[in-house]
Amino acid sequence: MLTEAAREQMVDQQVRAWDVLDERILDTLRAVRRERFVPERWRELSFADTEIPLPCGKRMLRPMLVGRLLQAVELRGGEQVLEIGTGSGYVSACLALLGGQVQTIELHPEMAELARENLQGLAAGSPVHVVTGDGMELDETQRYDVIVLTASLPIYDSRFERALRPGGRLFVVVGAAAPQRACLVRSASDGDSASEPLFETSIEALEGALRPAVFRF
Repeated sequence: MLTEAAREQMVDQQVRAWDVLDERILDTLRAVRRERFVPERWRELSFADTEIPLPCGKRMLRPMLVGRLLQAVELRGGEQVLEIGTGSGYVSACLALLGGQVQTIELHPEMAELARENLQGLAAGSPVHVVTGDGMELDETQRYDVIVLTASLPIYDSRFERALRPGGRLFVVVGAAAPQRACLVRSASDGDSASEPLFETSIEALEGALRPAVFRF
């Protein structure tokens, strides 16, 4: 009961309070057992308003950021979803429960295996396909309806935008220093795109992403 009370407090006082008002998203965050995706030594922080350490120096996103991310991409069910940066698999599970056909790419084999274990046997949502690989090597065009990056791009990289189908949506956080800007990029049928600024935040950079040049005197 204490766990369920803490989960409800997370949903109401963190996520809903940060303008996540879509009940489908709030119900998803209630349904996906966040504590299942948190390393045992940090489990008491499962519902806290904080990033949580993961193996390989990675961190779980704060619950409120996950809520805003899920709300922004507006999953409608049956769409092809690509996630870059699997982590422990928590965001992957949420995307799947919302009806996405999810493929997620994780750079670190240890993390990819952890995510597979965490995602195994989930009762709701389509199976999530976890791929061990480098998301920065993505070289596809018009394949996905939704792409989600769970780490930031210090410099925007259009390779992810090119992988969207017409009408597709890309959630990305851009910026080399805090505050960074979370954006939703929409792909149009004529090959053009439009970027909508969402909110300011600060998350770690995607490994291998382009970074601004450092000038030395």
